[in-house]
Amino acid sequence: MSDSPCKVINGDGGYVLQDVPHLTDYIDDLTAYPNPLRSNPAYSVVKQYFVHMDDTVPEKVVVHKDSPRGIHFRRAGPRQKVYFKPEDVHACIVTCGSLCPGLNTVIREIVCGLNYMYGATRILGIDGGYRGFYSKNTIPLTTKVVNDIHKRGGTILGTSQHVHDTSKIVDNIQDRGINQVYIIGGDGTQRGASEIYQEIRRRGLKVAVAGIPKTIDNDIPVIDKSFGFDTAVEEAQRAINAAHVEAGSSENCIGVVKLMGRFCGFIAMYATLASRDVDCCLIPESPFYLEGKGGLFEYIQKRLKENGHMVIVIAEGAGQELVSESLQSTNQQDASGNELFQDVGLWISQKIKDHFAKLDKMPINLKYIDPTYMIRAIPSNASDNVYCTLLAQSAVHGAMAGYTGFTVGLVNGRQTYIPFNRVTEKQNKVVITDRMWARLLSSTNQPSFLGTKEVRGKHEKPSTKLLNGVNCREKTCN
Repeated sequence: MSDSPCKVINGDGGYVLQDVPHLTDYIDDLTAYPNPLRSNPAYSVVKQYFVHMDDTVPEKVVVHKDSPRGIHFRRAGPRQKVYFKPEDVHACIVTCGSLCPGLNTVIREIVCGLNYMYGATRILGIDGGYRGFYSKNTIPLTTKVVNDIHKRGGTILGTSQHVHDTSKIVDNIQDRGINQVYIIGGDGTQRGASEIYQEIRRRGLKVAVAGIPKTIDNDIPVIDKSFGFDTAVEEAQRAINAAHVEAGSSENCIGVVKLMGRFCGFIAMYATLASRDVDCCLIPESPFYLEGKGGLFEYIQKRLKENGHMVIVIAEGAGQELVSESLQSTNQQDASGNELFQDVGLWISQKIKDHFAKLDKMPINLKYIDPTYMIRAIPSNASDNVYCTLLAQSAVHGAMAGYTGFTVGLVNGRQTYIPFNRVTEKQNKVVITDRMWARLLSSTNQPSFLGTKEVRGKHEKPSTKLLNGVNCREKTCN
């Protein structure tokens, strides 16, 4: 089943609102109630706490003076009216996909938000991902149960990556009398959430479906970043620091750190920029080669002669075309249908050893570190804990206000409600013709491994380049 198109509202000046569905779109004569937050002492001192119905958030902030106003999303937050009485709410929460720092924080804040803000107390945890709806027991969630879970890594609900049966899931939702579904997961999970919403709508059920996007790789489009990313970058620096200490303690020593990033190199890029101890960062979006002039081996040899040691960070999806050329491809897939990659960290480590073994005058030491599961399994840091809280509360406000078929996310620093199809349409990737990658190259002083013409031929131009064909002075264009 494909993603349903979003509601589009056009306005003056090229204004386009990509809206999210509401229960009233397909259920007639729904009763609205005053928001319980009106009498909540925690919010009595807040001026203009309720979000105005016309508040929107632009997808892009930086625009050219003659460009249209562009695409907007509905601003997240509490509304003056809700479509569920607190005593009638029967919510459930499910986590799917791989582990990520912050999962337990999101679970905790959904439970606490429903209870403390709206007085809803019937909340179930679905054990083991999507299949848990019809193959495993549920876990009653109370504020007492979730009180300390944010201090632990992983998810107390368990997770899985198995293919699910949408019809069985909705049958279970209907049989249990669940009317709010909170789904935490990556792009594949959000596609599943979209299918669940569409089946619920087809049956005409009064059930709000809210998604909270999760991916440690930060590859979900539209949103500023995904929760857990800051924690991943922070923890990745520990591995980089260890590699730097090891490399600096031996002559001609190379520290190699493999970080997460199957199709995008955000963790590797940001960890490299943050640490300042990395000499070379390799990501999936930027092809590289080993042999010959301008290749990786030549650069390694140059850095060892200059410094006596170096640190290489490589994302797990980088150089897979080189790996498949030298190793037999297995074409294996995981439970979600994703291709299983070869271990590029071990591969490149061996390639480096083999190359320098041929150079009798330059013996090397190499230390390889793979912190993948350590990074995934830790609790979220302070920054991510705050972000998880905002995401969870935004999802609760949206569901209570009757919105459905949406995912929450930060867009240009504001909490928004985003249609499912926008966060599943493509994967966010590092644009190597954009400024951020240029900053990394400047920081590490590494070669780009490709010429300017080759880069332009292989990669799309950055979407932020707005002044094509316009002459401007350097002072105004920086």
